[in-house]
Amino acid sequence: MALNDRFLKACRREQVDCTPVWFMRQAGRYMAEYRAIRAKHTLLEICAQPELAAEVTLQPVHALGVDAAILFADILLPLMPMGIHLEFAKGEGPVIHNPIGSRADVETLRVIDPCEELAHVLEAVKLVRRELDGKTPLIGFAGAPFTLASYIIEGGSSRNFIKTKQLMYRDSQVWHALMSKLAQVIATYLVAQIEAGAQAVQLFDSWVGVLSPTDYREFVLPHSQVILQTVKASGVPAIHFGTDTATLLPLLTEAGGDVIGLDWRIDLDRGWETIGFDRAVQGNLDPVALFAPRDELERRVRRILDQAAKRPGHIFNLGHGILQETPVENVKAVVEMVHEFSQR
Repeated sequence: MALNDRFLKACRREQVDCTPVWFMRQAGRYMAEYRAIRAKHTLLEICAQPELAAEVTLQPVHALGVDAAILFADILLPLMPMGIHLEFAKGEGPVIHNPIGSRADVETLRVIDPCEELAHVLEAVKLVRRELDGKTPLIGFAGAPFTLASYIIEGGSSRNFIKTKQLMYRDSQVWHALMSKLAQVIATYLVAQIEAGAQAVQLFDSWVGVLSPTDYREFVLPHSQVILQTVKASGVPAIHFGTDTATLLPLLTEAGGDVIGLDWRIDLDRGWETIGFDRAVQGNLDPVALFAPRDELERRVRRILDQAAKRPGHIFNLGHGILQETPVENVKAVVEMVHEFSQR
């Protein structure tokens, strides 16, 4: 297997032989190989055992022929050594037993050293790099401060983010203290992943689309900016991703990132024009399109590639993660379509 660096070239907006493609949540329950491991281990057990995390990370690289691996981990992992009591309840997702709601709660959170407290994650990075042997690049990642803050304030997932916004509006000092603490940990964690061997990193702000542009600028942008500027100094490409962010794209771009992620709620050409062609973009197929008949799926893949217009700096991806019931043969077909239709 020859060196495949088209993903890293696209991050730097360099010319590529064809458009690179990888998928958020490309390792997961839609793959039989992953289900076999999950039958014996919980999510947190896989994350805690570097050999298992590395094996799961590599499954889609071998099965699908994607142009990048992304480390198998969870965005909530740094919260546990910080003092958050977290469990993944069956059918409910993450449940936090000591949610944050006051200044005293924020003060109890520890600023951790990821090299010590998350050493198992960094060991998984090293194992994956060794296995990939330079042939496919590895992406590390972390959750962004707003998304992590939302989880620990709400006590889990939320539809309306009432408690999160209440804290933001009621006591901005406490809010910024929490965000600052999270930003400090995340920045250090991403740099630690880079030092362990990650060749690019992605900052996931999965819930930030619930905010208005005004609230994003005041309550989020400065903290995400700290992280992305820290990563920039490392010289490794950073992808800045959020969902439902069509109205926030200029602000996400201002916050930073070499690559800005686009979800499916905005056409790729319009999104890229909003961001500016001096940045690379990633996206933006609707994850549910992977359930479509093959001819419809092909039509949608072609449309995104046509909108990218072979401009340097497009990384093909979904607008969010692969869904659990997705037919694996359709995921593989998209990889083949993207490579075939985008040949330079």
